[in-house]
Amino acid sequence: MQAPATVPFRTALLYWFKLGFISFGGPAGQIALMHAELVERRRWISEQRFLHALNYCMLLPGPEATQLAVYIGWLLHRTWGGILAGLLFILPSLVLLTGLSWVYLAWGHLPLIAGIMAGIKPAVVAIVIAAAWRIGTRTLRNGVLVAIAILAFLAIAVLDIPFPLIVLGAALAGLAGGRIWPQRFQPGGGHPAGRARAGPAVIDDDTPTPAHARFSLGGLLRVCFTGIGLALGAWLLLAAVYGVNGTLARMGWFFTKAALMSFGGAYAVLPYVVQGAVEQYGWLTAAQMIDGLALGETTPGPLIMIVAYVGFVGGWTHAPFGPEASVLGGIAGACVASLFTFLPSFVFILAGGPLVESGRGNVRLTAPLSAISAAVVGVVASLAVFFGQHVFLAGGQVRWQAVAIATIASLALLRYRVGPITLIAACALAGIVLSYWHA
Repeated sequence: MQAPATVPFRTALLYWFKLGFISFGGPAGQIALMHAELVERRRWISEQRFLHALNYCMLLPGPEATQLAVYIGWLLHRTWGGILAGLLFILPSLVLLTGLSWVYLAWGHLPLIAGIMAGIKPAVVAIVIAAAWRIGTRTLRNGVLVAIAILAFLAIAVLDIPFPLIVLGAALAGLAGGRIWPQRFQPGGGHPAGRARAGPAVIDDDTPTPAHARFSLGGLLRVCFTGIGLALGAWLLLAAVYGVNGTLARMGWFFTKAALMSFGGAYAVLPYVVQGAVEQYGWLTAAQMIDGLALGETTPGPLIMIVAYVGFVGGWTHAPFGPEASVLGGIAGACVASLFTFLPSFVFILAGGPLVESGRGNVRLTAPLSAISAAVVGVVASLAVFFGQHVFLAGGQVRWQAVAIATIASLALLRYRVGPITLIAACALAGIVLSYWHA
């Protein structure tokens, strides 16, 4: 079977928009969705090229699933393809979470949230377990990479070593290993024998780097200056109109810092967001932050989109446009928080992508990324343990209903290949039924 020569731009845009509505399950679930659709079914990109891009995104601060969408969109359709892929991927979650935040503040606590979350939380544990298994089977190709994954798990779960240090350690191990045992750090992927019938991909293992994706110093500087100019210009506008110490200007600066510190996904940066938004600036209370996390778990898209909720509540309560326009203030806060959180990710991909493409096939350059990918398997496994402790245990007692839901969900994902959207809907329904059953 021959791959299509090109992917129509409109077809790609429709896919990224659809993905934004069905991308439940956090970054692991979102990456799994993209892999199943783009690598296995549509054959827009090969396994090896997909993993090469993913390894780079894992190295960066920010939401790796969003960055991966930008990277693949950029490879397929140049700069605007990457920009629109990222925007369409995050737009549904921004709109949905902003609407839920408005309902939450205007009419109080949603009565079904507790029941829904009782079902969704075990499903999230199952999705993370399945993601660790699937990524591990693709990534851990030899004993050296398995050892890196185990060490990463122990480092974060037992020794509580910060994620950036784990990434740095894995990169150094890969850098040294690429020189000593280059065969152990060869990039994985390719066309497995069992999937030969899938045929070639639009961007295949041996497809030359597109002209627009080749590195040039001028292109690097142009993207960097454009991104910095947009961020600086937006912040100066907010500071000029609403004051340097105004709520919106403070949000812009705060969420820029949060974006640059978000190694390891949303849960790694949430403590920093809580400390600043709750304790330092008082944009919302601790109880509101917990409720916002629950809302974030029930919406598609990157979990770091919780910043839109934080921005909405901060804009609502601090009312930069006056108390009579609290809704408008909330929408402005959500947009400002989202802009300054996600803009660095677009710059990282559009500026660094050509460098990553130029290093493809050079094991000395790809070995650190292979080692980081192995370490991420251990980190994802530790996340499953962390979630499990909070979901399955309460006051020293085991929540057997949650254990049962997670077990059935894991079996559905790994054995029967049930889609994440179907799984989450079924688990949410089970949570509602069980909550009313014991009410």
